[in-house]
Amino acid sequence: MIKTRLTDRFELEHPIVSAPMAFAAGGRLAAAVTNAGALGLIGGGYGDTDWLEQAFSDAGNTRVGCGLITWKLAEQPEVLQVVLDRDPAAMFLSFGDPMPFAGQIAEAGIPLICQVQTLRDARRAAEAGAAVIVAQGSEAGGHGERRATLTLVPEVADWLAGNAPEVLLLAAGGIADGRGLAAALMLGADGVLVGSRLWASAEADVSQAMVAAAISATGDDTIRSTVMDRARLLNWPDRYTARVLQNAFTDRWHNDLAGLLAQAETESAKWKAGWAEGDPERANTFVGEAAGLIHDRPSAAEIIARMSHEADALLRGASGRLG
Repeated sequence: MIKTRLTDRFELEHPIVSAPMAFAAGGRLAAAVTNAGALGLIGGGYGDTDWLEQAFSDAGNTRVGCGLITWKLAEQPEVLQVVLDRDPAAMFLSFGDPMPFAGQIAEAGIPLICQVQTLRDARRAAEAGAAVIVAQGSEAGGHGERRATLTLVPEVADWLAGNAPEVLLLAAGGIADGRGLAAALMLGADGVLVGSRLWASAEADVSQAMVAAAISATGDDTIRSTVMDRARLLNWPDRYTARVLQNAFTDRWHNDLAGLLAQAETESAKWKAGWAEGDPERANTFVGEAAGLIHDRPSAAEIIARMSHEADALLRGASGRLG
């Protein structure tokens, strides 16, 4: 219904790409998104090769892409070839310098998508040969930085228009319905990357309890913090924090990182046990400010159809409302 450079380049029906959310975006979700006419991405995250093989197996013959966390990939660069051998529809890198991996991805003939959180990193991604840049605002769930979607997207769009006009742009962060999609297109994006809304879909690998917690929450109930990564013993770079639902864990430790580190072994065991059980009270629910826009858990296909139809109606009716 809505044609953009993204739909033309990737032969999509809708200008929507699913975020490669670590653990949540397995093969079932990625395949469901692609089969709905958008582009589905597997969340390869920290590079567990057994998990990746299972995810690609679950996607079957459906054409899907894959995302990896760049700083973690730098610690185990051999994982990239494991993914490239599956001939993904796109390779998505975020949270680190894409340059060391860009040549290998280009040689494989796979489009490179780079997610960025600053204009500086957008320039670096273009230099690395990214076919698509995702400008991610801090409203997003999971990891990110401080810029807001509403200003970051048009700033990157302006820079690309003057310096790398062939590079496509996606908006990410807080986009959960047709209003967000329509707004992103008006900001100069060629489409959107959708995380939290598809995280709360029937095909996502997320516990019902965590989705229920998000449905009952508002955007006010989220927080950007690092304590979850400390609990998971993950060495995330200092520049990135993660947005999650607040709970007793963040209430206790968000302002007492030193105290958490002093009890890291005990608290890590508790948090990981809660995560394994999908318990939003003991572990944190990785969802963005879009929680306030999520009210159900339908299929990915229904979410994409709703979003696209609503955006199309809004864009067609905009001139009339303004008049």
